[in-house]
Order: sequence, then structure tokens, then C-alpha cells
Amino acid sequence: MKFQSPMSIGVTSLVATAGIGHWMSTLDYAVAYRDPAVDPVHPRYRGSKIFVFWHENILMPLYLRGHSNTAMLLSRHTDANILDRVARMMGFGVVRGSTFHGGSAALRELAERAARSNLTITPDGPRGPRRRLAAGCVFLASTLQIPIVAMGFGYQHPWRLRTWDRFAIPRPWSRARAVVSRAIAVPSGLDRDGVEYHRKGIERLLNGLSGQAEAWAGCGGHREGSTRLRRQPSRLATSAACLPGSPGVPLEEELSLLDMRPQDPAAAA
Repeated sequence: MKFQSPMSIGVTSLVATAGIGHWMSTLDYAVAYRDPAVDPVHPRYRGSKIFVFWHENILMPLYLRGHSNTAMLLSRHTDANILDRVARMMGFGVVRGSTFHGGSAALRELAERAARSNLTITPDGPRGPRRRLAAGCVFLASTLQIPIVAMGFGYQHPWRLRTWDRFAIPRPWSRARAVVSRAIAVPSGLDRDGVEYHRKGIERLLNGLSGQAEAWAGCGGHREGSTRLRRQPSRLATSAACLPGSPGVPLEEELSLLDMRPQDPAAAA
């Protein structure tokens, strides 16, 4: 069913925003950070970040981190019109575009936003393939010299839609878990091989973190270094995004914590 008129989009968005808020409020949240200061609500947060997570898990950050001075990249397709409204109602800025439609214009607008806010990208959206990272976030991080933070999310036995991303809908009163990387530095001036090297490495990292979060949500229990997670706006993010922050750690160093290494494109060829 398509919602095209402004009135139908507005009404549907209001209902969806209220529904997401009530539904997601029933979950039991916890997070394991490698560095808690990457979270915009943390007192030591400094400098803009590019947050990346898989498209199927958008509900969790959408609910938890609104009003945290973050701009979200969404598709220009009409199917995203309702999500656009919902994201704005829940406290996110929105940039419309994708790697298929309006990508260059969207990246330019994201570049302007990056000077004063965080950015968030679902790098396998809007059409997939599922859990395959597009190079746009790597190019943006390299060009603007803003670190990437990879966020793995998992739910306890979620329902899955029959969509390209197998969109996850958490069951009420179930566990929701997040495993979040440190800020990852992407070198400036990357050539094509350098972009591909980091694309593959961040894709492996994001899949590894997502797998950890899903396993943790499924089995429960305590994870070392974990803390409870709650819906929380940031009063500091607007000013703190403009302050100098950590340049981030090398990708190889972060992957080593998962016992991974990025593959050399030349070796893989």
C-alpha cells in the first residue's frame, strides 16, 4: 500500500512514531562499548562521527538516540517518505539520497552537515545486497576526515520481514543488545584500492559486531564492560560536535580485537 498524499503521509507518520515509541519502550537494552566516549550522550564525547549500522536494525538507534545532533541519510524513493517524517519526529536531521538516486547531492549535503553534527548511514541501504557495505561512507570519512563508528545490533529472536534486508522487528519485552566499535580513522586521499580495502574491512567489522550483538541478545547473560542502555537525548552533542575529537584508531587495530584482518584487494583478486 502506497501513501502518496501529504495528509496520508503525515497521519501514517504520526501513528508510526507513536507505535515505535511504545513498542520499543518495552525492550531490555544493554550495550558494550570499546570506548563509551563515541556515544553523543557521553560527557567526554567530542567531534563529529559517522555512525554505520545495517538497514535491518534501524529501529533501535532511531528510538534510542534521537535529539543527539545526528543527520540520517535516507533514500529519495517515495517509500522512504514516511521514514523521513518519523526520523524527524524522533529527533534526527534527514538528508535524502542514496548510492542509486541523488547520491552525489546527498554526500555534498552530508559534508556540509558534518561540520556541525554527526552523520548516520545504513551502508547496505536502500536496496542491498543485505549486509554488504557500499563505499560511500568510506569515501566520505576519507574526504572529510571524520572517523567511522560501527554499531552492531541484535534482538532476542526477532520477527523478520520478507524484505531484501530481512528487516528485524523485536518481540515486546525481549532483549536488545548493541556492540559498538571505537572511532575508526580512515586515511585521507585514498585511491580505489585503498577505498576497497577499508570498505571490506569495515564490512567485516560490522558483520562481526552484529554477530556478537545477536548472540548476546539470544543467550542473555552479562558481557564484560557492558552497561544498561536507555533512551536519552544529548544536551552536549551540538556544541561538542564542533570541538576537536579523537582522530580514531586504525582499522587493523579494531579488527584485531575480533581476530580479523581486512583483506588486501590485490591478494583477493
